[in-house]
Amino acid sequence: MRRYFFFLFVLMAFTMSSQGYFAPTVNSPEIAKNGAVTFKIKAAKADTVRLIIDSRVDTLMKHTGNETWSITLRDLEPDLYMYYFIVDGTKMLDPENAQVLRDVKTVMNTFVLDPQGDCPMAVHDVPHGEVRAVWYDSPTLNATRRMMLYLPPGYELSRQRYPVLYLLHGTGGDETVWLEQGHAAQVLDNLIASGKAEPMIVVMPNGHTDTPSAPGMGPNNNEQPTFAHKQWMEGTFEQSFNDIMNWVDKNYRTRAAKRYRAIAGLSMGGYHSLYISANQPDDFNYVGLFSPAISRMDQGKCKIYDDLEGKLIAQFKQRPRLYWLGIGKDDFLYKDNAEFRRMLDKNRLHYTYHESGAGHEWANWRDYLVIFVQQIFK
Repeated sequence: MRRYFFFLFVLMAFTMSSQGYFAPTVNSPEIAKNGAVTFKIKAAKADTVRLIIDSRVDTLMKHTGNETWSITLRDLEPDLYMYYFIVDGTKMLDPENAQVLRDVKTVMNTFVLDPQGDCPMAVHDVPHGEVRAVWYDSPTLNATRRMMLYLPPGYELSRQRYPVLYLLHGTGGDETVWLEQGHAAQVLDNLIASGKAEPMIVVMPNGHTDTPSAPGMGPNNNEQPTFAHKQWMEGTFEQSFNDIMNWVDKNYRTRAAKRYRAIAGLSMGGYHSLYISANQPDDFNYVGLFSPAISRMDQGKCKIYDDLEGKLIAQFKQRPRLYWLGIGKDDFLYKDNAEFRRMLDKNRLHYTYHESGAGHEWANWRDYLVIFVQQIFK
């Protein structure tokens, strides 16, 4: 009987294959030991196929026969990459790569390039921390909201108290984005294991107060990602931030003092970090502004935005240990950041400045995180 069923299975598989149900596949992406990456896709009737990688690569692929289009890139730096194909003008994911991430509403394949085994964004054989999705009560907003936490290796097995980094996202992000596109957990695991960063708790809240969580993770299961938030840079998040800090200090073993607390964020999160730290100078010893949206974007009136220059002067009188600002030379926010630095310079407010290549993109923000966490809590 077993031989009968085995024969029947083989016959069905052969029949389905001959009818095209089991189409021949290709390996994509193929990553060589020297770091070269080859992308392939089966597209029998296509006239043109393009490869798009983040904002860094937009190139035509070559038809290599057997219905396959291919291209090999040899100059990519170790990092996390997101990509997709455009086949005759139509966007397509790589059908051979199951690794997928979302950037607002754009879905892309992803891979990590780590040819030498030293990319901080890759998973390495080191002790790993724990990532938790938690819900907290916000009395200020009269709402229950979701955030992500990174707990350092050994947290559950010790009684130690830890410093805290509050890590904030940009306009298109949510509480998950620093873990998914930023690979913050891998960065912390690797830097802590190498002794380059102190063990710390990292808190990643949702900066949009008009929604409690990432799309699909809250009560509205069918909520769609959007840039068009009603509440984002008008003061609501900044005014409710103490709810997050109080909840974290109550529920986790933190070192609840200024010298053990940092805040950093990218773009909109840099804007939030700027104003939260300026209005609460007794709370943060380390501030990181990653391509921050410096100019006020709100249409209403909120006292949290009043007299930024005066608040910064008062903040720096208390001597924050590190005030770090990073931006790409091609970033569309470069001019605003240059004006902000001139204001700091005019008032002789000491800060650390890092200028990188490229623009408003994750390649920079991941690098900024790597640099920043090695300088805090020392």
